Amino acid sequence: MTYKSKFGFGCMRLPQTDENDPTKVDQELFNRMVDTYMENGFNYFDTSYAYHGGISEVAIRKAVVERYPRESFQICDKMPTWALTSKEDNEKFVNEMLERLGIDYFDVFFVHNVNTPWLKLAEKCDTFEYIKKMKEEGIAKKIGFSFHDNAELLEKVLDKYADIIDIVQLQLNYLDWNDPMIESRKCYELCVKHGLDVYVMEPLKGGVIINCPDEIKADFNNFNPDKSIASFALRFAASLDNVKIVLSGMNKMEDLLDNCDTFENFEPLSENESEFLEKMAEKLDASVAVPCSECGYCIKECPEMIPIPEYFSLYNLSKNRPAEDIYKLYFDKLADEKVPASECTYCGTCLDFCTQKIDIPEELEKVCENFENGFSPYASFP
Repeated sequence: MTYKSKFGFGCMRLPQTDENDPTKVDQELFNRMVDTYMENGFNYFDTSYAYHGGISEVAIRKAVVERYPRESFQICDKMPTWALTSKEDNEKFVNEMLERLGIDYFDVFFVHNVNTPWLKLAEKCDTFEYIKKMKEEGIAKKIGFSFHDNAELLEKVLDKYADIIDIVQLQLNYLDWNDPMIESRKCYELCVKHGLDVYVMEPLKGGVIINCPDEIKADFNNFNPDKSIASFALRFAASLDNVKIVLSGMNKMEDLLDNCDTFENFEPLSENESEFLEKMAEKLDASVAVPCSECGYCIKECPEMIPIPEYFSLYNLSKNRPAEDIYKLYFDKLADEKVPASECTYCGTCLDFCTQKIDIPEELEKVCENFENGFSPYASFP
């Protein structure tokens, strides 16, 4: 397998015509991005039943399935684990996904986001047995699961299911490689131990790695002005032997072109570059107030429907780039138009579903203190 073939198009964050409505995908721009991606020799698309409220699958059908021969592309989709209520739901969701995509088989099919609570749902509904049957019947060429939890749970899952699966999709990036909560390195090594392929999600940690303080951007520029920050992160993941696919979610053509160039002219990380990234990880970890990847799983579980990732994003911006417009956005848009961060009841329901293992109630309290107690909007705004 060549390094070039490792570049996958993640379809969780597609371009939108309305930034506030994830179902409003910019189909025209996505079509052009798909054409560029395919023309450069790449062909792997990763989606989910949940992405863009189900519209991600429809957008892939329009941009890929209806415009290219079936043998020229690969599609990965995922079972919505959190929505399972019975064994019959497995077939119901699979049929719906096939219909949305306009295909009759998946190249790869995953049990989505295996963590402590959703693993229980998947096992109660015999979902692992169901995807094994999918592979036996040719409905899925390869099967596995995506994983957002610690190495201890992964070891238990692999001890039970490694013999029937082909792939584990992991959150893996140089910021989380040695993180004691995410444990990317330990999780990767467990997959290697079981002889499984690893597909990588969140190589940029939901944008945290590239949306870094100016000081860190300057460090990268001084180290190598000819390579983007994103390219280092993608190469970190793709340089690992058992990594077969590295996903990148792209909603801008310039990002796609940069990523195509990274894999077209791929260079494995040198020892010097690895040492540099270790230093950058330490700096970045110290600079990020809340390491949220904006996956949105917490919102699904929050009884108050607080837009948690949006608050954390503004909080991070206020720490690294203090500016009045950030505070104005908090008061005039989020806290006024949506559920205020102060509505958190500390129920803790969100904690098991956070892919980054953030103490969400505690951090929301800090958000409130930062914006509502630490700043008076009436002092600056009319």
